[in-house]
Amino acid sequence: MPSKPNMTSYGDSGSEYGGKLATDGNPSRNIADGVGENYLTDEVDFSKFEETIRSYILGTLGYPTVRVELTNFQIKLAIDEAVTFMSYHAPMWTNQFLVFDASAGQNTYELPQYVMNNLEYVVYKKSLLTIQAQSNTLEFDFFIKYFQDNFLFSDFSVGEFYMLQTHIEQIRKILSQEGTWDVIDNKYLQLSPFPSATPDPVIVIYRGISSDTIHPAYRNWIQRYATAKAMITLGLVRGKYASLPSPGGGASLDGKELREEGKMAMDELKRELIEDLEEPVPFSTF
Repeated sequence: MPSKPNMTSYGDSGSEYGGKLATDGNPSRNIADGVGENYLTDEVDFSKFEETIRSYILGTLGYPTVRVELTNFQIKLAIDEAVTFMSYHAPMWTNQFLVFDASAGQNTYELPQYVMNNLEYVVYKKSLLTIQAQSNTLEFDFFIKYFQDNFLFSDFSVGEFYMLQTHIEQIRKILSQEGTWDVIDNKYLQLSPFPSATPDPVIVIYRGISSDTIHPAYRNWIQRYATAKAMITLGLVRGKYASLPSPGGGASLDGKELREEGKMAMDELKRELIEDLEEPVPFSTF
C-alpha cells in the first residue's frame, strides 16, 4: 500500500508547511496548481498575481473606454493557458525541492499532486552522488584512457563518448546501491530498491513558478500571452455577428481581425519563449 511520507526539516521550497506529512503542504506559492480545474458555474476567484494579469488584459483591450465582452471565467482560462505553457518552457530557476523520509521496507509514496504534475527528477540515496571515481575502477580507467589516446579509443568521437557515459551509468545503476524511481498513475512515487534504513532521505526536484519571485520578463510574457489568448476568445464572441444595428446605420465588429491578431501574437510569443527566453540544450566541448 502507498504511504504518505513524513517531511524532513528541509520541507518543501514551493509550499507553505501545513503539517508533518508531505501531502499536508499548502502550495500557495505555486501558481500552476489547480490550472484548468474551474467550471463555468463556479465563482471565479483571482489570486493577487492573477489579478495583475487580468488588469493587464482588460487595459490592453481598451477597458474601460471600450467595452470588453469577456467574463472572468474566460479571462481565467487565458491566464491558465499562459501559465501552463510557461511552466513547461521556463528555465531552471523555476526548480523547487521537496525532501521526505523514506521508511525501511516501504517503496511507494503518495506525493502532492502539484509536485507530481511538475516532476523533474528524484535523488534517491543521495550520499552516493558524492563518491568520486576511484583509482582502478572502470570509470577511472575509461576516463584516463580516453584522454591519453592510447589506441584503445583511437579516433574516439564525442557521440561515442556520450554512449560510453550512458553505458557507465547503466552499470552503476545495476551494480551499485544507487536507487532508481518510477511514477505510478501520476500520483505515486516508487523507489527501487526498497529502502533499507529509517529515515532514508529522498530529494524530489520539480518545477513551480512562484508569483513572489518570478522575473519581470517572464511575468510580462505571461501577461502578453494571456492577452493574445483573450483576443482570440473575444474575436470568437464578436464574430457571431457581422454588425450590430444602431440609429446611425449599424456598427461593424472586429471579430475576425481580433482572432487573426491574437493568433499571430501567440505564435510570436511562443517563438520568443523558445528562442530568446528558454535555456538552450546543454552541450559540452572537449
